[in-house]
Amino acid sequence: MDLTDTLEIIQEKIFQAQKRGGLNHPVSIIAVTKTHPGKIIEKIYACGINQIGENRVQESAEKFSTLPELTSLKKHLIGHLQKNKVNKAIELFDSIDSVDSVDLAKKIEKKAATQNTSIPVLLEINTSGEKAKFGFAPNDIEAMIRCCAMKYIYVRGLMTLGPRTREQKQTRKAFATLRAVLGVLNTQIPTGVRPCTELSMGMSGDYEVAIEEGSTTVRLGTALFGPRRKHWKESAG
Repeated sequence: MDLTDTLEIIQEKIFQAQKRGGLNHPVSIIAVTKTHPGKIIEKIYACGINQIGENRVQESAEKFSTLPELTSLKKHLIGHLQKNKVNKAIELFDSIDSVDSVDLAKKIEKKAATQNTSIPVLLEINTSGEKAKFGFAPNDIEAMIRCCAMKYIYVRGLMTLGPRTREQKQTRKAFATLRAVLGVLNTQIPTGVRPCTELSMGMSGDYEVAIEEGSTTVRLGTALFGPRRKHWKESAG
């Protein structure tokens, strides 16, 4: 089965999940291309998917340097961002979808101010409460508002990772929590600040549940490309 066929199946599953959830808003697919070579990005772009997600700044820098010009390609950083790599991340990515603290937001804001530009971001919320995960606590609305009020970052919305479990009830609860947090946040955002509209939740193993709970963006790697293989440089070498 080629990528086009796989994508058609996924899009039908998205449609059916929205139907079950009583929803009809657009759902974007971010193709998670971490560990894959640049050729995979070219292939998925040719299929009409113009958003990709990468986890590591250094890997992305090397990979992106091999790509031809793909004029409408949007690059999202979806992995944890270390503060000492903020400058490079801003150069490489169109959106940083894993802002997990006010301190990190301030660092991005400071760099963006020097360029007099606004950096699109998502705030990462730890809806499962797992200690190994990064992110704001769901009840820390005040900290989220501080990020939203910054001048040189544009908080488009919120992101979460589903819990490490096969229990659909727990997964659904985590996604429903993110939707609720977004609702509360938007009621408290200061006048003049754009409301948050994006709910980025759902990966290959749980994206249908996420869509039923209102996700606007899903991050798909294995569902599109199959089980992850070796690192792309190892595969090439």
